[in-house]
Amino acid sequence: MVETQALPSYVVDEESKAGKTTEFSVLDDQTTCSWLKQYKWWVEMTIYTLFVVCGSAIATLLGRLYYAEGGKSKWMGSLVQTAGFPVVLPLFFISSSKNQNQESGTNLPSPLILASIYTSLGLFIAFNCVLYSIGLMYLPVSTFSVICASQLGFNALFSYFLNSQNFTPYILNSIVLLTISSILLVFQHNSGDSVGASKKNYVIGFLCTVVASASYSLMLSFTQLAFQKVIKNKSFRVILDMVFYENLVATGAILIGLFASGEWSDLAKENKDYRLGNVGYVMTLVWTAVSWQAFSVGCVGLIFKVSALFSNVIGMLSLPVAPVAAVIIFHDKMDGVKVISMVLAVWGFASYIYQHYLDDKIKTEEKKITNDISLVEEIH
Repeated sequence: MVETQALPSYVVDEESKAGKTTEFSVLDDQTTCSWLKQYKWWVEMTIYTLFVVCGSAIATLLGRLYYAEGGKSKWMGSLVQTAGFPVVLPLFFISSSKNQNQESGTNLPSPLILASIYTSLGLFIAFNCVLYSIGLMYLPVSTFSVICASQLGFNALFSYFLNSQNFTPYILNSIVLLTISSILLVFQHNSGDSVGASKKNYVIGFLCTVVASASYSLMLSFTQLAFQKVIKNKSFRVILDMVFYENLVATGAILIGLFASGEWSDLAKENKDYRLGNVGYVMTLVWTAVSWQAFSVGCVGLIFKVSALFSNVIGMLSLPVAPVAAVIIFHDKMDGVKVISMVLAVWGFASYIYQHYLDDKIKTEEKKITNDISLVEEIH
């Protein structure tokens, strides 16, 4: 019988120290990995946010400039909102789809299902673009922007039914304030505004913008639903596919409307009579298209990373930017009713932001507790 010899105490101590060193190394690696993921997430969120805010404000101002300087086609005003989709093509080469799919760990649905999603959402976008174009044609930028704030209220409502978004006192407060903000502008019509539209056209522009806001919010909720229930693939390529093919379908639908309406025959004369000249006409349309594509990439990215409601909230950050710039550029009048309406809209926006801050704080604490428990279990 072989007698087992006990190891010296210093050997046991060395093994114990080595084990603890390994455990601490694992903890350090996990902490570093977690920090890098969080850093990457914040960088992506910052880029998407800048795309949404800057893209929305610039595109809105350029869209109004098109009509202010002699543009008359609502279909052309709609077309530039989607026709810039080829500018996202270089982004497809940032990383290969093979690596993206390996990172996501999931397979994409069948091409038929994806085509159905892209076609449905693309037609939705085309419908929204026409309504927004009519709104910009008949409304000052300041009024148009404040009415668009109603998107947040509509989005909260649709997210409640489609995306299981919880209603809290702060979200309800946000919805009420944004609704009142828009209602104040229903019958407010100032003949001194740069647009100079009749009372009838003002009402048409108002109604089209409200309907477009509701329709756009519904589209955002459907987009989030498609990510959650159907696509289930976490890659940058999926975001680009969504933006590219949606806008491709929307552009096709708007082109059909442009030729069917007969407005295409007036574009040559419109270009010739444009007050900023031929180059100014082309540059206005081109940069409007590019700005809307930046907005689209940022918007879909925020839906993908957080939610449709959060994407809409970030979009509202451009709310104070466009009206103030419109006062300087287009000499829009900022009377008392419009100022009060804007203050209520910003207040409603701040109310929702605070709710999102509270939700994020709770999730962070819960995640920290879960991670601590997991680390303790791994050590023992």
